[in-house]
Amino acid sequence: MRPLLVYVHFPWCLEKCPYCDFVSYKTDREAIDHDAYADAIVRELEARRPWLDGHALSSIFLGGGTPSLWAPHAIARVLEAIRASFPPPDPRQADLEITAECNPSSLDRAVARELVGAGVGRLSVGVQSLDGAQLKFLGRLHDVARAIDAIDAAVAEAPRVSADLIFGLPEQSPDEAASHAAELVDRGLSHLSAYALTIEPGTRFGELARRGRLPTATDDATADAFLAIEAALAARGLDHYEVSNYARPGQEARHNLGYWRGASYLGLGVAAYGYGPVDGGAIRYRNATDPERYVAGARVLRPGAPSLDDRVTVSVGALDAETLLRERIMLGLRLAEGLDLAAVARELGLDPSEVFRGRTAAIERLTRDGALAIEGTRLRIPPARRLGTDGVAARLF
Repeated sequence: MRPLLVYVHFPWCLEKCPYCDFVSYKTDREAIDHDAYADAIVRELEARRPWLDGHALSSIFLGGGTPSLWAPHAIARVLEAIRASFPPPDPRQADLEITAECNPSSLDRAVARELVGAGVGRLSVGVQSLDGAQLKFLGRLHDVARAIDAIDAAVAEAPRVSADLIFGLPEQSPDEAASHAAELVDRGLSHLSAYALTIEPGTRFGELARRGRLPTATDDATADAFLAIEAALAARGLDHYEVSNYARPGQEARHNLGYWRGASYLGLGVAAYGYGPVDGGAIRYRNATDPERYVAGARVLRPGAPSLDDRVTVSVGALDAETLLRERIMLGLRLAEGLDLAAVARELGLDPSEVFRGRTAAIERLTRDGALAIEGTRLRIPPARRLGTDGVAARLF
């Protein structure tokens, strides 16, 4: 059976961060109809049952938004419904990875314990910084003490804990960025994600940047911070297994590895995406971004329905093999392991020799420049060139 990832989107936050371009809405926890949203998720799951045929559940990821705001009993209901929709797991897969994103402002030891009790085994905590001024710049609701308390609570209650950091902040030194990463790992993390600050259109930061009113770090400072974080975490035994991700051996984010390796995924909830192969290509769908529209549409869904109410799914697109190949190159090169281009070509029904023939000149140039390494039919980016991954991948399109 083929692996299937399941992603559930929870679209509410206590505050909308100025750099965030994910679909999320500022609201109070008490204003959320937790049960109605869980009902809608379960109905969508039942309607998408044909997607599950021939698949084994690989992982579940609750993202947002801020899933740590969701009532634990509602989370438990959704997780139980998902697991019950698949064949009984192989006993060797008893440690199914189930992750929930959390913000320090809504995570304490009691909440962490309730999330684990609901079935979550991995908590991903959005710390972003351990500097008060930087947290204020990023629009975060928590302070440094609350961030540390949240990490300690997660480590005390959950089997696996990850944290997110943002680097490339104005006036942030490389040593400071590395010290934040090191301090978090030293508190018991098994995984850390470190992202360079990116300015996205449609965000508050995007508008400030457009008007020339946003302070930013230089490219050199951002690159130096990236290398300093990498060195600090390597000294602590973490593998730099993906451009933005570090893990202790065996503690990689299996859900995200599935995305980078091209696995199928089922998206449930507001603004969720789903992806699955069909003959000669694949299809990708996108759900409605308005919570009220989504919940109303889900109420009329029928189990196993061949088509979904357009209030739930707003677009379905076909992807041909060449488009998928470009996506796989972009995603696969983010991994330290790289990708086996011939194997990916065969998987997509393409002729490996033709795929290589059309890229021979680009591969030779990139290899000569030290931006790409090739071993047989496997391509990977050397560690020193990882910050330029997207540019390297684009030259192979």
